[in-house]
Amino acid sequence: MTSDFDDRAATWDDDPRKVERARAAATSIRTAVPLSGDTRLLEYGAGTGLLAEELVEDVGSITLAEPSVGMRDVVAAKVADGRLPGATIWDLDLARDLVPDTRFDLIASLMTLHHIPDLAAVLDGFHRMLADDGVLCIIDLEEDVDRSFHSEDFDGHHGFDRDRLTSDLRAAGFVGVAFEPCHTITRDTGTYGVFFASARRQPDADTPGATA
Repeated sequence: MTSDFDDRAATWDDDPRKVERARAAATSIRTAVPLSGDTRLLEYGAGTGLLAEELVEDVGSITLAEPSVGMRDVVAAKVADGRLPGATIWDLDLARDLVPDTRFDLIASLMTLHHIPDLAAVLDGFHRMLADDGVLCIIDLEEDVDRSFHSEDFDGHHGFDRDRLTSDLRAAGFVGVAFEPCHTITRDTGTYGVFFASARRQPDADTPGATA
């Protein structure tokens, strides 16, 4: 999967629909989460960092985690030219790598999780990396019942059923799970909903399975 994104990285930001999607996601985050210059943000599956760019004036430190070397190269150029000043770049895949010790107040993931077949390790990693009362924001595909958004051989999730994702988040220890519509994506194959989900790490909630 990362090789495909490597090939697309250089022209990723040329698509105005991707920029619009990042802006919609940032608006949802600002509405749901109190942000300040002290907010430590991790964008997971950051791609070229479009979402972080939209939030750069709203938060403090920014870390961008992205397994694609091509995408990381684009992010590095944005750090160098001042669009993402001082941002840290990680080669991190929580499905395979150890969870870093760094803690964040906000973890955001835009159109990434549906590419990950087994979410348990990733959601557990998010929970462990959040500070107490930290917030996870997921912006991703609503359930794609006819499976037309991706090709037939796609091995990720064809969107998410909200109830199932809520159960998965609670199993990882999150509380206060909430969903809102965020955006739509229009392709030749149809129109697809994109949701905004937020969930919180409860103080001292170290035991998975906590409920709101």
